[in-house]
Amino acid sequence: MDKFNEDKNVNTTPEWYAVHTYSGYEEAVSRYLKQRVESLSMEDKIFDVIVPIEKKIKVKDGKRTTTHEKIYPGYVLVKMIMSEDSWYVVRNTPRVTGFVGADSTKPAPLSKEEVDSLLSRMGKDEGKFTVDFRIGELVKVTDGPFKDYDGKISEVDEERGRVKVMVPIFGRDTAIELDSLQVRKV
Repeated sequence: MDKFNEDKNVNTTPEWYAVHTYSGYEEAVSRYLKQRVESLSMEDKIFDVIVPIEKKIKVKDGKRTTTHEKIYPGYVLVKMIMSEDSWYVVRNTPRVTGFVGADSTKPAPLSKEEVDSLLSRMGKDEGKFTVDFRIGELVKVTDGPFKDYDGKISEVDEERGRVKVMVPIFGRDTAIELDSLQVRKV
């Protein structure tokens, strides 16, 4: 008898489950699991596998770059109808260590709020970057050749996400243009 469907109120609605993997193998587990679902004809029970990733804006060598970072390293999310055979397929996928929950043999699904929050975090585009600086504001340079210098904002270019900072060099104010992520308020 199927230990997942013992009670009379069998849930046949697909739900999201968190699956623990070896760290750094999230993408591989996602690929393996999708291949296993196809080869074992489990499309009617396992519907989606995602690695929670979000876009991050970073400054490296004075240039803004967009990177993708895992929200929960070591985990993938699986949308599935929990049954003994679907549990077995996921649990025995290479590099999967188990389901997340108090009892890994009968895992609890993630709440709708958790899933909605996570999916909205993943779907956010880089969009327009807002610059939260005003002319005349005192700032400290946090990156680049003028790191640790204090200065005053003289210009704000919200379109490009850049600021001009007047930094005292050799007793004179010198204008330097920086990415807004390279300065912080003092």
